[in-house]
Amino acid sequence: MTTSRLEEPTPAAPPGGGGGPRVLMWHVHGSWTTSFVQGGHPCLLPVTPDRGPDGRGRAATWDWPGTAVEIAPERLRDEHVDVVVAQRPHELELAERWLGRRPGRDVPAVYVEHNTPKGDVPGTRHPLADRRDLRIVHVTHFNDLFWDCGSTPTTVIEHGVVDPGYRYTGDLARAGVVVNEPLRRWRVTGTDLLPGFAEAAPLDLFGMGVAGTAATLGVPPDRLAAHDDLPQERMHTELARRRAYLHPIRWTSLGLSLIEAMLLGLPVVVLATTEAVEAVPADAGVVSTRLPVLRRALRDLVADPDRARETGAAARAAALHRYPLSRFLDDWNRLLQEVAR
Repeated sequence: MTTSRLEEPTPAAPPGGGGGPRVLMWHVHGSWTTSFVQGGHPCLLPVTPDRGPDGRGRAATWDWPGTAVEIAPERLRDEHVDVVVAQRPHELELAERWLGRRPGRDVPAVYVEHNTPKGDVPGTRHPLADRRDLRIVHVTHFNDLFWDCGSTPTTVIEHGVVDPGYRYTGDLARAGVVVNEPLRRWRVTGTDLLPGFAEAAPLDLFGMGVAGTAATLGVPPDRLAAHDDLPQERMHTELARRRAYLHPIRWTSLGLSLIEAMLLGLPVVVLATTEAVEAVPADAGVVSTRLPVLRRALRDLVADPDRARETGAAARAAALHRYPLSRFLDDWNRLLQEVAR
């Protein structure tokens, strides 16, 4: 585990690389950023004394290379930045204020859209629609299809995940679930569906802000146990002890936790929503919009260790083929070189 720390803005290049465009970006989504910072190019991460949402700096629970460097906002005007990689609309204003240059006009910029559209779907206009001075990068083809970006150029770079390795034991006849803030996000994350799934198999809920979920839902703790905000390494190890993985998310681009579970070797039971139908082939688990089908599949997998292990092996093979880190980094390095010219 790497603890957050303040570093000089120009790190030594790691063995085998460290060049490429210098990127200003924010630590917003830990798992996605963990993959992105493996690309060898210097990444400048704003850090503020309170380490709030706009200044988290380096991650505390992920392992990031030395090219991911913390920098105070007031020092950015003295730094050379080749590309701004924004992930929230207000970051473009922050970049202009902190750099003294306008992203898209004075410094190249791309905007990573992690989320499915909200509001008047499928007519939702993207907040950066009709901006020809930057590029929107969608993380799924579903997002590219559903967001109305107007004349703003778009591209899709699918997820690539740092392989945690095959760890599956499945020695616990329970199902793992990973959801952040399930009580706040509720129907988006399928929190309301958990009592029905807990009747099919005991559940272990991992993620941030999961404490109190069982009590709120009225589910006995032996049927729904919470494991709040574990470090990623420990969570992966614990998740791999569960017999199967449940992905109850209704409306998200594509949860990286699903891909990570597949890489760990877990068979998966997944709501057939958004991009999930592209990510999970038939031999890797069960994907459906029919809750009785999903509950039966979860019950059957938890009850059959041999079938669960065989299905999980297929899930890992599928994730390695579709979401390799090497392809993700190649795609991003090509794009950064292109926009930084």
